[in-house]
Amino acid sequence: MSERGLCSRREADEYIEKGWVFVDGVRVTELGTRVLPSQTVTLDKRASSVSRVTVLINKPAGFVSGQAEDGYKPAITLVTPYAQVGEGRFAREHLKSLVAAGRLDIDSTGLLVLTQDGRIAKQLIGDNSPVDKEYLVHVEGQLDEAGLKLLNHGLALDDVELRPAEVSRVGRDQLRFVLREGRKRQIRRMCELVGLKVLALKRIRIGKIQLGDLPPGKWRYLRADEKF
Repeated sequence: MSERGLCSRREADEYIEKGWVFVDGVRVTELGTRVLPSQTVTLDKRASSVSRVTVLINKPAGFVSGQAEDGYKPAITLVTPYAQVGEGRFAREHLKSLVAAGRLDIDSTGLLVLTQDGRIAKQLIGDNSPVDKEYLVHVEGQLDEAGLKLLNHGLALDDVELRPAEVSRVGRDQLRFVLREGRKRQIRRMCELVGLKVLALKRIRIGKIQLGDLPPGKWRYLRADEKF
């Protein structure tokens, strides 16, 4: 079901338990039921009516994306009615199963997505995700044209070649990165390889969704008319 894009694995388990999954018209009653490529999987219409929210946060430095660690609070603690911007009525149930679709380091800021929708999570963090992410990066050090060329393509991390990126200068000490992958601390490590030190890193876009003027520490719901 996850591979066919019907829902996430977690949602599939939930739907099977509720009796909402059918294979060739026959209700599935057991988790882990095998399905052949030739078989048709359908969902009860009630599954499509389940409301799952997605939250956009302008994460400040000092917060982790996922679970709390080393005394740092998780970004989900920012999702309160007092920090909300824009449309949508906040409900406590929206915090249930709300997970980060991708991550930002503790020291990094900007656009972070938390979602209850497994399909959105897979779209943003799957190995073959087509969604790119844009960052503004303040750096310290000298970058020549050869180094800039390497940042765009030619570097490897942990003996694995990085995918081509789009890296350009936007100021004397600022670079613009557009990436289509999300290795751990990727931008900081890329910069180190060409002799640069990252002083500040801010994510300003994920796919078609811009951070815009969302203030630091504030959040809003992804609107129904917005797509990544």
